[in-house]
Amino acid sequence: MQTYEQMKAHIDHVIARERDALFALNGWIFDKHEVSCREFETSARVVDFLRSKGFTVEYPFYGIPTAFFAARPGAAPHRRKIAILTEYDALPDVGHACGHCLSCCISLLAGLSLVDLQKELDADIHIIGTPGEETEGAKVAMADGGLFNDYDMAIMVHLNNYNLVEPDVQAITPLLYHFHGKAAHAAAAPWEGRNAFNAGQLFFHALDMMRQHITPECRIHGIFRNSGAAANIVPDEVSAAVYVRSMDNDTQTDLLRRVDDCARGAAIATQCTWDKEYFEPPYLPLKKNPTGAAVLREIYEELGLSLDAPTNRFGSTDAGNVSLACPTFHPCLETVPHEIAIHQREFAAYMTTDRAYQSLQTGAKIIAYHCARIFSDEDLFRRMKEDFNR
Repeated sequence: MQTYEQMKAHIDHVIARERDALFALNGWIFDKHEVSCREFETSARVVDFLRSKGFTVEYPFYGIPTAFFAARPGAAPHRRKIAILTEYDALPDVGHACGHCLSCCISLLAGLSLVDLQKELDADIHIIGTPGEETEGAKVAMADGGLFNDYDMAIMVHLNNYNLVEPDVQAITPLLYHFHGKAAHAAAAPWEGRNAFNAGQLFFHALDMMRQHITPECRIHGIFRNSGAAANIVPDEVSAAVYVRSMDNDTQTDLLRRVDDCARGAAIATQCTWDKEYFEPPYLPLKKNPTGAAVLREIYEELGLSLDAPTNRFGSTDAGNVSLACPTFHPCLETVPHEIAIHQREFAAYMTTDRAYQSLQTGAKIIAYHCARIFSDEDLFRRMKEDFNR
């Protein structure tokens, strides 16, 4: 049995050998910048890369056209399983301002560095392509379908402007509120109409007023999807897309009730009706795992990474849904200056720089070292599982 230090030496060797190829792939994905659930060329390119490295790949996977499942064949199944999660969708207009091009290649590089240690860790290493994180959230469908129920760990690294070992991940509920009025000529007979746009306006004004009285970690934000056909027609159908976020499920339930009250009040005031629907699947908070987080913290310190973020808040991710099925880790790696926030063009501009090249290697080490530490130590593994089962 290899020691942890010996496994680290193997991991470092593979990362040094493969880093240039992965950084080139990162640049290709960055230039392609395919948006959520449309990552057809990107996923095909990643799959080709994995096959060239000896992986057997199922693609498409889980009924999702741009998802994949990759494993190294040739060995009997091991006692345990690790899922390395892989994201690769871009954002509209701002491209890879979430850094998924780089986090994808971090996951691939980590997987390459671990596959030859499967026997040592008594764990199958699976690289799972999970598209659409910014919208449809493939991990939600996979988690709901039970894919992760028999995994012992799932892990990925996300890029950020600060290092975070165990980020506070918000639940997010994406809702489309529809207001239904009555059309009329806006000049000739406006009294015959019922203005659905006015209902939408009142809805957003009510949300703005409610924000004064919610706790600081909660977030409510949205846009009009449609607001009428012409200026001289009283709008009879208006829709508002709203994201509602909080840190725990109880708070989220209460917040959603209050948002519904805003819609109900706006409809009553304008003599309209309303209804709602999900326009994307809800994301859940990330379940904490103190044992796994403590190991990650030691690895960050070992790699000389500072942990001085002014807040632990990150945002929302479909990895939260996975965390209810198995111990799941979503550490963040500082790749841009502190003043550059995620989802900005300036963030995307850093994804092909020397700083990104260093993050590629560091991020892969975070994943691989973490797996090596926990799966080579039966006590750590047991405590991680106990934390999950609490």
